[in-house]
Amino acid sequence: MGRGCLAGPVVAAAVIFKSTNDIKLYQDSKAIDQEKRETLSASIHLHHHVSIGWASVEEIDQINILQATFLAMRRAIEGLHLLDVGTVLVDGRDMIPKLERHQQQAIIKGDQHVSLISAASIAAKVARDQFMTKLSAEVAGYGFEKHKGYGTLFHREQIQKIGPSIWHRKTFGGVKEYLAKSAL
Repeated sequence: MGRGCLAGPVVAAAVIFKSTNDIKLYQDSKAIDQEKRETLSASIHLHHHVSIGWASVEEIDQINILQATFLAMRRAIEGLHLLDVGTVLVDGRDMIPKLERHQQQAIIKGDQHVSLISAASIAAKVARDQFMTKLSAEVAGYGFEKHKGYGTLFHREQIQKIGPSIWHRKTFGGVKEYLAKSAL
């Protein structure tokens, strides 16, 4: 979660349903409002095994956003190390590299079609959104609590006005250009 953001970490979640009786028809996290997402995330954490994986801004800038996303996914799966993970369902077209111990199945738009992937998407989005909201109290001026680091017009204008923070991804458009211009 947060792959397209200009600021903040990228986050992934791994979920194992404890019982097939507990399976609800979860929806894509982007298709439901914040309040419902937070309620569902709390329920997912309460009723299922959940692990959240993070990749930092520094890691994103060092290895690129795709590799950092895979890193966050591996960390989330490794967080379930004591459990029988079984086949890993991956949201998207790509398998997770360096995850040899597990079989994988990539499912395009999996968060729209597979309840397990939807549950992971909800847990990851809520974790990242909460992080960015807390971060906004430490890093004033960018409005992270509103846009969660995405490249809204306000956010891009603030980068031009006050410059990027340590939480901005230096290799991303909108930040990279500012840094290049300010280096002249």
